[in-house]
This record gives sequence, structure tokens and C-alpha cells, in this order.
Amino acid sequence: MSLDPNMKEITTMETPPIVSPQEWLAARKELLAKEKELTRMRDRLNAERRRLPMVRVDKPYTFEGPNGTVGLLDLFEGRQQLVMHHFMWINDTDDDGVERPRDTGCPSCSSAADGIGNPRQLHARNTTLVAVTRAPYEKLAAFRERMEWTFPWYSSFESDFNYDFHATLDDRVAPVLLHFRTETELAEAGTPWTGGPWTESMRGADLPGISAFLRVGEEVFHTYSTFGRGIEEFHNGYPYLDLTALGRQEAWEEPKGRAVPLGLQVGGPAMRLPDEYDEA
Repeated sequence: MSLDPNMKEITTMETPPIVSPQEWLAARKELLAKEKELTRMRDRLNAERRRLPMVRVDKPYTFEGPNGTVGLLDLFEGRQQLVMHHFMWINDTDDDGVERPRDTGCPSCSSAADGIGNPRQLHARNTTLVAVTRAPYEKLAAFRERMEWTFPWYSSFESDFNYDFHATLDDRVAPVLLHFRTETELAEAGTPWTGGPWTESMRGADLPGISAFLRVGEEVFHTYSTFGRGIEEFHNGYPYLDLTALGRQEAWEEPKGRAVPLGLQVGGPAMRLPDEYDEA
């Protein structure tokens, strides 16, 4: 059987030690105890997340979708909960500061979108999943068709929505809050991109993220948002890869030398749009 042409052949991999079944079982039970503690910790964390207060959404946001203009309440499709991917787009910016949306979305966000399957399990649990992007709807619709995706996708182009929920950063529109740090806090801690403070050159920067909303009658409440590594489980099949001996095959992983880094991490140099892997 030939190797997948998209993958690098591993010739110097440091494989796990070879042991007897009895030794493997003993090591597995030792790890199992740690996994169970992590599971219990995750349960406690999820309970704390559910205890978070919520904020009423009063502003009448509008979005463009396949049936024209809709409101935030319409995105629920009659269900009680809404989970939203903040999907980044790729723009070129003129010298005069005017953004020109390209025809394709962010490759990293596309890797997350490529993993969105049939939503029936969410629907059975009274939850709707959508994506929202700050780009013209016709761009989204064409790219969605190219990728053969079926999840609902709406445009927040020319609205305050992305800025108010910190998926687009521009201090001229809304106060900067990057990964829940204010502009003042960023001056101390630094931004994830440069390690330095927030600067005017970063105006218009989009962020990938996930937000959750709750409907109570005809009112909508914002209950949760996460960015950065808070959304990594939805990228690149990571939950499956984390169960394997080679892992994600990224340079930072331990043990060193286990796998050749593929450069396919979020924002990595080898990351492509999903259908471009098929063309390699």
C-alpha cells in the first residue's frame, strides 16, 4: 500500500517503547486514573460555565442569509439555544484603508468548518449551530457551495455585531477586547501576534471564536464566548489525533522526535483550504 501523497514519510520517528501486554495494561491503568481526574475536572468546569451570568442582547442586529435579511432571534430556527462559529474572512486592504473581501475564507476557520457534520444531534437537544462572518453574503454562499458545506452561514457585513462580540477588533467602532484583555491590559501582557501592545495597524483584525446564546421567550441572551485555544477542539480532528501515538504532529508536542511536524497547525505554513488537499 502506498503512502498518502499529502503526508511526509517518517524515517526517524522515535516510536513508543515495545512492552508486553501486561506491562502495557499497567501503564494504561496509570494513565486512566489521570484521565478520570481530567474528566471530573472537566465536569466541574462545565458546571461553572453553566453558572456564568448572561447578558440581554438589546441591539437589533441583522444578518444576511439565503432568505434575505434576518434578525438574531431568527438564527435560532425556533430552538432554545444557539451556538455560533465566528468565521474569519480574508480581506485585502487598500492604501486608503478600504477592505476588499477575497473569494475565500480563512484556512484555519475552514478546517473547523470542514469538521461540522450533520446537526441532528444538536437539534434533538434544542440547539442550533450556525456560522457568522463579516463578509458579503454572496462571497459566503459561493465559498460554501465550493466546499460542499451544509451548515447555516450568515453575513454580519456592515453591522456592529462582530465588533460588539469582539470577533472583529477596531477601537474606532468598539472598545478593544482581545482574548478578554482590554487595550490597557494588552499593553502589559502583549498581543498573541506580536507580544507587543495593541496598535492602530491591527484595526479590522478578525478573530475566530465561538459564542453561545439562549432564547427566553422572544428575548436573546449572550451566555458564553471563547477564542484562541478555547476553540481548538473544533479544528483539524484534534480530539481524534490526541488519542494517537503521533498526536497532532506539531512541533511543540512531547515527546520530542515522536513525529515530523507537518506545519498543519492553526495558521501553519502547510495549512490549505480543505478542497486543496484533494488537489495535491
